[in-house]
Amino acid sequence: MIKSFPIIQADTGVTRQVLSDSPELMIVAFTFDEGGEGKLHNHPHVQSTYVESGEFMFSVDGVETKVGPGDSFVIPTQAVHGCRCLSAGRLIDAFTPRRDDFL
Repeated sequence: MIKSFPIIQADTGVTRQVLSDSPELMIVAFTFDEGGEGKLHNHPHVQSTYVESGEFMFSVDGVETKVGPGDSFVIPTQAVHGCRCLSAGRLIDAFTPRRDDFL
């Protein structure tokens, strides 16, 4: 069954929308205005991030990397990570298991 999820204001200049979920996996779109930030945080989920559009400076356990359209990477469980949006864009994140705090 296909569900529809609302767009949520995640932070200043950042929205979040769950695209699909199951107990084992969740896909989420994050849309950033230029200058928007995903604040440093960590969680027990493994996260895969795909840059659909825009440019971002990501920090993962203190290592900064600039990423752009078509780039993807995995963030291990409990790694401290966050990003700054350098030009407006959208990230598609997969989480395993599902992030129940997003529902």
